[in-house]
Amino acid sequence: MRILGVDYGDARVGLAISDEMQIIASPLPPLQAISMRKTIDAVCDAAKNNDAQIIVVGLPLNMNGTEGPQANKVKAFAEKLKIVSGLKVELMDERLTTVFVSRAFDETGVKKSKRLQLVDSASAQVILQNYLDKQNR
Repeated sequence: MRILGVDYGDARVGLAISDEMQIIASPLPPLQAISMRKTIDAVCDAAKNNDAQIIVVGLPLNMNGTEGPQANKVKAFAEKLKIVSGLKVELMDERLTTVFVSRAFDETGVKKSKRLQLVDSASAQVILQNYLDKQNR
Protein backbone atom coordinates (compact mmCIF):
# COMPACT_ATOMS: atom_id res chain seq x y z
CA MET A 1 0.00 0.00 0.00
CA ARG A 2 1.31 3.42 -0.96
CA ILE A 3 0.82 6.75 0.80
CA LEU A 4 0.58 10.14 -0.90
CA GLY A 5 2.17 13.15 0.81
CA VAL A 6 0.81 16.64 0.17
CA ASP A 7 2.28 20.07 0.92
CA TYR A 8 -0.73 22.33 0.30
CA GLY A 9 -0.08 25.95 -0.64
CA ASP A 10 -2.01 28.82 -2.14
CA ALA A 11 0.06 28.84 -5.36
CA ARG A 12 1.50 25.32 -5.64
CA VAL A 13 0.91 21.91 -4.10
CA GLY A 14 3.85 19.61 -3.56
CA LEU A 15 3.34 15.87 -3.87
CA ALA A 16 5.33 12.82 -2.82
CA ILE A 17 4.64 9.08 -2.85
CA SER A 18 5.84 6.24 -0.66
CA ASP A 19 7.15 2.93 -1.87
CA GLU A 20 4.96 -0.18 -1.40
CA MET A 21 6.71 -1.05 1.88
CA GLN A 22 6.15 2.48 3.22
CA ILE A 23 9.83 3.06 3.95
CA ILE A 24 10.95 5.70 1.44
CA ALA A 25 9.19 8.83 0.15
CA SER A 26 9.92 10.14 -3.35
CA PRO A 27 8.84 13.47 -4.86
CA LEU A 28 6.25 13.75 -7.62
CA PRO A 29 5.74 16.76 -9.92
CA PRO A 30 3.97 19.62 -8.10
CA LEU A 31 0.53 20.92 -8.99
CA GLN A 32 -0.54 24.49 -9.65
CA ALA A 33 -3.22 25.45 -7.13
CA ILE A 34 -6.01 27.02 -9.18
CA SER A 35 -9.00 26.57 -6.90
CA MET A 36 -9.54 24.32 -3.91
CA ARG A 37 -11.95 22.09 -5.84
CA LYS A 38 -9.64 21.65 -8.85
CA THR A 39 -6.70 21.05 -6.53
CA ILE A 40 -8.65 18.40 -4.64
CA ASP A 41 -9.57 16.70 -7.92
CA ALA A 42 -5.91 16.77 -9.03
CA VAL A 43 -4.73 15.32 -5.69
CA CYS A 44 -7.40 12.59 -5.95
CA ASP A 45 -6.13 11.80 -9.46
CA ALA A 46 -2.55 11.61 -8.15
CA ALA A 47 -3.64 9.26 -5.37
CA LYS A 48 -5.50 7.03 -7.83
CA ASN A 49 -2.71 7.04 -10.43
CA ASN A 50 -0.16 6.07 -7.77
CA ASP A 51 -2.36 3.50 -5.99
CA ALA A 52 -2.28 5.48 -2.73
CA GLN A 53 -4.64 4.35 0.02
CA ILE A 54 -3.77 7.09 2.52
CA ILE A 55 -3.11 10.80 1.99
CA VAL A 56 -0.90 12.70 4.45
CA VAL A 57 -1.26 16.48 4.38
CA GLY A 58 1.31 18.76 6.01
CA LEU A 59 -0.17 20.94 8.75
CA PRO A 60 1.64 24.30 9.09
CA LEU A 61 1.72 24.96 12.82
CA ASN A 62 3.34 27.97 14.43
CA MET A 63 6.59 27.29 16.26
CA ASN A 64 4.72 27.26 19.59
CA GLY A 65 2.33 24.59 18.25
CA THR A 66 -0.66 26.86 17.74
CA GLU A 67 -2.65 27.01 14.52
CA GLY A 68 -2.70 30.13 12.38
CA PRO A 69 -4.80 31.10 9.35
CA GLN A 70 -2.89 28.82 6.94
CA ALA A 71 -3.43 25.83 9.26
CA ASN A 72 -7.17 26.49 9.13
CA LYS A 73 -7.04 26.50 5.30
CA VAL A 74 -5.11 23.23 5.28
CA LYS A 75 -7.56 21.59 7.70
CA ALA A 76 -10.50 22.64 5.49
CA PHE A 77 -8.65 21.32 2.43
CA ALA A 78 -7.90 18.00 4.18
CA GLU A 79 -11.50 17.57 5.31
CA LYS A 80 -12.86 18.17 1.79
CA LEU A 81 -10.15 15.91 0.35
CA LYS A 82 -11.25 13.12 2.69
CA ILE A 83 -14.87 13.45 1.57
CA VAL A 84 -14.12 13.62 -2.16
CA SER A 85 -11.41 10.95 -2.25
CA GLY A 86 -13.03 8.49 0.13
CA LEU A 87 -9.53 7.79 1.45
CA LYS A 88 -8.05 8.12 4.90
CA VAL A 89 -6.53 11.61 5.19
CA GLU A 90 -4.13 12.40 8.02
CA LEU A 91 -2.47 15.64 9.06
CA MET A 92 1.26 15.76 9.84
CA ASP A 93 3.10 18.59 11.58
CA GLU A 94 5.25 20.30 8.96
CA ARG A 95 7.14 22.74 11.19
CA LEU A 96 10.69 23.44 9.97
CA THR A 97 10.16 21.48 6.75
CA THR A 98 10.99 24.48 4.57
CA VAL A 99 14.10 25.23 6.64
CA PHE A 100 15.25 21.62 6.27
CA VAL A 101 14.65 21.65 2.50
CA SER A 102 16.41 25.01 2.08
CA ARG A 103 19.46 23.72 3.96
CA ALA A 104 19.48 20.55 1.88
CA PHE A 105 19.38 22.66 -1.28
CA ASP A 106 22.26 24.80 0.06
CA GLU A 107 24.35 21.72 0.86
CA THR A 108 23.73 20.07 -2.50
CA GLY A 109 24.25 23.24 -4.53
CA VAL A 110 20.77 23.52 -6.03
CA LYS A 111 20.62 26.83 -7.90
CA LYS A 112 18.17 29.42 -6.63
CA SER A 113 16.46 29.52 -10.02
CA LYS A 114 15.71 25.77 -9.76
CA ARG A 115 14.57 25.83 -6.12
CA LEU A 116 11.12 27.25 -6.83
CA GLN A 117 10.35 24.28 -9.08
CA LEU A 118 11.53 21.77 -6.47
CA VAL A 119 10.70 23.19 -3.05
CA ASP A 120 7.02 22.16 -2.81
CA SER A 121 7.47 18.51 -3.73
CA ALA A 122 10.69 18.32 -1.69
CA SER A 123 8.69 19.60 1.28
CA ALA A 124 5.96 17.02 0.60
CA GLN A 125 8.69 14.38 0.49
CA VAL A 126 10.01 15.45 3.91
CA ILE A 127 6.50 15.56 5.39
CA LEU A 128 5.76 12.08 4.07
CA GLN A 129 9.15 10.70 5.14
CA ASN A 130 8.60 12.03 8.67
CA TYR A 131 5.19 10.34 8.70
CA LEU A 132 6.66 7.04 7.47
CA ASP A 133 9.46 7.17 10.03
CA LYS A 134 6.94 7.80 12.80
CA GLN A 135 4.78 4.87 11.65
CA ASN A 136 7.76 2.51 11.39
CA ARG A 137 9.13 3.12 14.90
